[in-house]
Amino acid sequence: MKHHLIRYTTKPERADENERLVRAVFKELQEKAPEGVRYMTWRSSAGTFVHLVEMETEKHAGIIPGLAAFEAFQDGIKERCIEPPHRDAMTVVGHYRMLDKG
Repeated sequence: MKHHLIRYTTKPERADENERLVRAVFKELQEKAPEGVRYMTWRSSAGTFVHLVEMETEKHAGIIPGLAAFEAFQDGIKERCIEPPHRDAMTVVGHYRMLDKG
């Protein structure tokens, strides 16, 4: 399993637009229902977005970037942000019911 945490802060006037674009990614994921990937996004009141991506194997790494909605989300991301996206590879130390399948 590979886990990535991506975080960034949008300009206040662009946060709703960013959320709309992120929601479109989730809509496309729901429609296509790909296996091997799990994805969650949080938004703070300050316009900080945090994405958690879990991939079963390296072959699943292209699933989200291959979505049309994700391409639309990526288009202009730098212009929407105050703090640009930063990605960290993460190791799960522990969790309680957060990553359970179901």
